[in-house]
Amino acid sequence: MSTAQQPDPRDRPARLAVGVVGAGRVGPALAASLQFAGHRPVAVSGVSDASRRRAALLLPDVPLVPPAEVLQRSDLVLLTVPDDTLPGLVEGLAETGAVRPGQLLVHTSGRYGARVLDPALRAGALPLALHPAMTFTGTPVDVQRLAGCSFGVTAPEELRLAAEALVIEMGGEPEWIAEEHRPLYHAALALGANHLVTLVAQSMELLRAAGVEAPDRMLGPLLGAALDNALRSGDGALTGPVARGDAGTVAAHVAELREHAPQTVAGYLAMARATADRALARGLLKPELAEDLLWVLADGAHGTPGAPGTPGGPGAHGTEGDAG
Repeated sequence: MSTAQQPDPRDRPARLAVGVVGAGRVGPALAASLQFAGHRPVAVSGVSDASRRRAALLLPDVPLVPPAEVLQRSDLVLLTVPDDTLPGLVEGLAETGAVRPGQLLVHTSGRYGARVLDPALRAGALPLALHPAMTFTGTPVDVQRLAGCSFGVTAPEELRLAAEALVIEMGGEPEWIAEEHRPLYHAALALGANHLVTLVAQSMELLRAAGVEAPDRMLGPLLGAALDNALRSGDGALTGPVARGDAGTVAAHVAELREHAPQTVAGYLAMARATADRALARGLLKPELAEDLLWVLADGAHGTPGAPGTPGGPGAHGTEGDAG
């Protein structure tokens, strides 16, 4: 029996030379995850000091070079730039002859599918749209968060297996998104994730104004439970004064917000109206209570609403339900 040591998997030859155009929060993390899978980051481009620091942190010893040189050195190129920048970047790279036939060109925009890479496709590149459904910090924790992360994948049918294989190598889960559905897909993620940050930040500010010393500690268990319930039950997880039809409570909320945080009133009213519509459609909100509530929400957009049962306010109805 041979006693020769088995080679360390980390010593195996890298399969693809990986380049990054745009060292924002996403690109270096994806390249680092591909490095763990055996690929070899060879070049990165970045303009700002912050992007250069991120590249140095996540891709140490990988040289910073201009975008055209990134393409020259790489078999797989990650185009990780803002959505509005991507079409012009692709056109410019194709026009200058930087794109090579057979080169894998991957963008990470949620908005676009593979067609935005058509100029590079005509130059012989292989176009892939791989969008990680994750928020990034620009630190090594991002690489860990890719484990189990869903990726919105769009590519020509003949490249579908290659696209899905790259996602799996990065630790992600591929989810096929049709080209025509990319904007809707991206809007859904922005609505859920980006707006959540705004809502939580506003909630913490209001709690501080109300004298709460540790709003993050107060909100953590509550929001964690709300998110878990929503993912499990959808609209069935709705609770609170809007879902119950407590028009007087909602009127008091609007009055307080208008006095202490007027910048939050429009958002509160918009979300309350959307919540009321969903609760009413699901049968959680009784129609006779919805009338008073919708009056408060409509009037609240123009000034301090009158509470139900007060002069200028709608008729009052009794309510029952859980607190909160």
